[in-house]
Amino acid sequence: MPIYFQSVKQAGPFRSGVLILPFIVCEALAGITAGIFIHQTGGYLEPIYAGLILITIGNGLFILFGTSTSLGEIIVFELIAGLGAGGLFSPPLIALQSFVPKDDVATATGMLGFIRNLATSMSIVIAGVLFKNGMDLRHDTLEMAGLSLTLLEAFSGPNAEANVMLIGQISNKTQEIAVKDAFSWSLRHLWIMYTGIAGIALFTSFFIGKAVLSTEHVETKTGLKKISKEPEA
Repeated sequence: MPIYFQSVKQAGPFRSGVLILPFIVCEALAGITAGIFIHQTGGYLEPIYAGLILITIGNGLFILFGTSTSLGEIIVFELIAGLGAGGLFSPPLIALQSFVPKDDVATATGMLGFIRNLATSMSIVIAGVLFKNGMDLRHDTLEMAGLSLTLLEAFSGPNAEANVMLIGQISNKTQEIAVKDAFSWSLRHLWIMYTGIAGIALFTSFFIGKAVLSTEHVETKTGLKKISKEPEA
């Protein structure tokens, strides 16, 4: 989203950070609400379902981002996606912890954190490749719009993300719109991918089992277990 704001909407780094606040604030509030809901009802499936439905819809709406998308539409789309993302912070972890033995809670928690970090890293790499390929595919369109060789090189492949501020220096309105369309078109591939992943997650969420969360505190000893040795004959 910051790339979209800085390229298509020509927002500076500070303003792009402000424009993403609706998503972040809504995400935090949804995370708190989900935690309160689980604490009061003991149900973790409802927040997971609701979160995945909303984030699928939100990512799907991001596909509509273009040069003419209004600020009001952007904020509404962010609020929907933020609600979905916030509802998926703690509920999956609680669902996992409710099905593993008490001795394995720490291991399961660490594994979930590892998988999330790995998925985030993979997401950044894959999204970067999709965006780069998208800008490469728009090279001919930008060339037909009359961009100079310098600008064509600046807006091609991996260079495009670092040169978003050059868009504001284009005096020709037709060329400027062509570059903005190229950025929004290339970013659309990312939203399509994320919408698909969210849809798959929504489908697989219906296979999550339902467990009754215990209200009793169980004390578990941590550390290395002693291995008893058989006495030698």
